[in-house]
Amino acid sequence: MKYLIPVIAFAVLFLPFQSCAKWYQHTFNTMGTRAHIEFWLDEENASASHAQKLISAVMAEMDRLDKSMSPYIASSELSLLNREAGNRKVGVSQELITLLATAHDISVMSEGAFDITYASIGYQYDYRENIRPAQSAITNALAAINYQAVTLDETNNTVKFANSAVKIDLGGIAKGYAIKRCISILKSAGVNYALMSAGGDTALLGDRNGRPWLVGIKHPRAEEKNAVHIPLTDEAISTSGDYERYFIEDGKRYHHIINPKTGDSARKVVSVSVIGKDATVVDALSTTIFVKGLKEGMNIINKLSEYEAIIIDNEQRLHFSKGLQQ
Repeated sequence: MKYLIPVIAFAVLFLPFQSCAKWYQHTFNTMGTRAHIEFWLDEENASASHAQKLISAVMAEMDRLDKSMSPYIASSELSLLNREAGNRKVGVSQELITLLATAHDISVMSEGAFDITYASIGYQYDYRENIRPAQSAITNALAAINYQAVTLDETNNTVKFANSAVKIDLGGIAKGYAIKRCISILKSAGVNYALMSAGGDTALLGDRNGRPWLVGIKHPRAEEKNAVHIPLTDEAISTSGDYERYFIEDGKRYHHIINPKTGDSARKVVSVSVIGKDATVVDALSTTIFVKGLKEGMNIINKLSEYEAIIIDNEQRLHFSKGLQQ
C-alpha cells in the first residue's frame, strides 16, 4: 500500500467542496457522537427527494445498530448480554455474534490489547462527571477483563460469560462496523462516490469524483486543528485519541481507551490512526495500536500488509508505518 505523505498542516477535518447540485450531505447525532455523510448522485438520479431517501436509510441503519449494540440502551442486545450472559447462555442475532467473533479474533491477534471485556471496569468511569474508580475497584475487576471469559456458540448464536462480573462494550469496533454498513447501503443504491463518518471513524466509497478524498487527522492538543492530511480513495480510516472523552485530575489524563491489563487509561501514545479497506477492522486496530504503544504497535501494523498506521507519540511527534514511508 503506497500513499503520498502530506506535510503537517492545520486545517478543517474535510476540505469543503465546490457547491454542486449533485453533491448531497447531512450531519446528525447517533451512537453518542456526530455523524456526517456526503455522496454524489449522477444526472439520472440527482434529486433532493432521492438524496433524502438515501440519507434516511443511512440514519435508520445507524439508529438500528445503536439500538442493538449500545450499552446505554436497556433493550439492546448488548445490554441483555451484560445483564444475563453471566448466568446463562443468551441468544443473539447472527449480526451481533459475527461482530463478537471478529472482536475475539483481534483480541487473539493482539494478545488481549483489544478486549471488549474492558467494560468490566470501564463502566465505572464517568468522563463527564470526572469520576474514576478507586484502585481497589480496578484490582477487583481485573480478573473479569479477559476476552476468553466470553464463550461464543456460532452454530446456535448464543453467548455466555464466565461469570456475572464480566461486562462487554463494543465502543472500539461498533462504529466502524456501522459506517461500513452505511457505505454498503449507498453502494447498493448505485452511489459511486461517498464519505461516511462517525466520531473518529470514516469510510470512503470511491474517490471524490476524480480526485482523492483529503482526510485530516486531528491534532491531539490543538482544538479545531489537524496534525496531518492524507489523500485516500475507497478505504477507511479510524483514529483513536486520548482527547475524545477525558478529564484531568492532579495533572493526569483519564480517558476512555482502557488498557485491559491495568484497567486504567492507556498512556503510551496520544493518537493512533489506522487505514485499510475494512472499516470494522481499522476501528478495532486503532484501539489495539493505541494500547500497545509506538514500538509494539508498529510491529503489529507492519506485519499486516493491508493496513497502515500513523501514530502521534507523547511528544506529539508523527510516526508512519512502513507503507506510508514510501
